[in-house]
Amino acid sequence: MKTTEKTRGFEVVSTISDPIQLPTRGSFCSAGYDICSLQQYTIRPNQTVTIRTGIKAYMPQDEYLDLRVRSSLGIKRQLMLATCASVIDSDYYNNPDNEGEIMIVLHNFGNITRNIEPGERIVQGIFTKYFLVDNDATTKKRTGGTGSTNKDNN
Repeated sequence: MKTTEKTRGFEVVSTISDPIQLPTRGSFCSAGYDICSLQQYTIRPNQTVTIRTGIKAYMPQDEYLDLRVRSSLGIKRQLMLATCASVIDSDYYNNPDNEGEIMIVLHNFGNITRNIEPGERIVQGIFTKYFLVDNDATTKKRTGGTGSTNKDNN
């Protein structure tokens, strides 16, 4: 019997007991996998909120998950990624701080309070290959969750 090793995909974080739909693409030609909010959130004007998804992503070492806000959130609801772009590194998966749960930080740049509902699609995740420069000698390893790859130097 032939076995296949997992290459890339999504899993539910082990602390989540509620059923969660893993990300899917909206159409055959969609580049991104729609990632949903785990819970309900209210985001007031000029407020930034961290939204839990309850999922984590695994991928080869030379890839990252590029997160992009769904255009309808930006155009119709004045919500944007507070970080402008979000990169989920391959070594974020199963880190000891938060098991690699993907968190989405949204900012409300409009003047109306907005709600995010449980199960609402908020970002698209695109698996992306990256390349290293000649003579790259990086040997540091992740020591925790979000923002932990360079804790000592901010």
